[in-house]
Amino acid sequence: MPKMKTHSGAKKTFRLTGSGKIMHERAGKRHLLERKSSRQVRRLSTETSAKATVTMTAKRMLGLK
Repeated sequence: MPKMKTHSGAKKTFRLTGSGKIMHERAGKRHLLERKSSRQVRRLSTETSAKATVTMTAKRMLGLK
């Protein structure tokens, strides 16, 4: 059986922490930032851990499970 390839979109979106959690950037910080408040932009800058359903999908796309 051939090796499983990593999903190239997933490896740009998700990262794995040392404890095994899946982290990703928040949505809404790509464009139209002038109209958003500084407070909102700062909140969007932080990474967050993925929800359980997204974690299962991301791990499968990254070839972890």
